Amino acid sequence: MNESSDPRGGGNATSTMVEDVFLTDAFLIKGRLQNKAKRLTNALEDHNRAFLRIQDATMVSLRGGEVIRTPNVLVNVSEVIFAHELLDFGGDDVQRRLAKTDKTTKVRAFYNGAVQFELAGVIEPGAYEVQPTGRKYFIMQAPVLRGFNLDHPDLALLKKLDYAIVRKGKLAYVYDFS
Repeated sequence: MNESSDPRGGGNATSTMVEDVFLTDAFLIKGRLQNKAKRLTNALEDHNRAFLRIQDATMVSLRGGEVIRTPNVLVNVSEVIFAHELLDFGGDDVQRRLAKTDKTTKVRAFYNGAVQFELAGVIEPGAYEVQPTGRKYFIMQAPVLRGFNLDHPDLALLKKLDYAIVRKGKLAYVYDFS
C-alpha cells in the first residue's frame, strides 16, 4: 500500500477518477468498483462474493484523517455502511428520476459501531425493514451526517451527497418521523 500524508495526493503525476464512495467502520473509501457494469445500487444488491474490489482507492481514516492510496483494496461487503455513485456513466435519467420517487418519510438513523454517527434523510416508507424482495440496501435522499469531523478535505464530500445507498443491517437505531 502506498501511504501519503497529503490528503489531496500532491506530487502524483497522474490523477485518478473517483466513481464510487464507500463508508465503512474505519474508512471513507473513494475509487472505482471493479467490473461494475450497472448502477452501484444494483451492483451491491447483486454482489455475491465476500469482498468488493475497489481500484485506484483512497482510504481516509474516520478517526485520525490519515490518507492511504493504493491501486486496489478488497473491502468486505459486510463492512459497508453506505455507498454513493459519484459518476453515473449509464446516463439513465429515467432510472435516476424513478429512484427519487416516494421518498416521503423523514428518518434519523444511528450507527453504533467503532465510530458512532447519525445519518438523517428522506426514504421510502419502511425502506429500512426487511422486504419480501430480500434487498439489503435502501436509498436515502438528502443524507446529513453528524458525529465525525467532515471538515477534512477528503471527508467534506460527505456533506454534498444527494443520496446514499444504505445497508439495512448496519443501522442500530432508526427514528422514523412518520
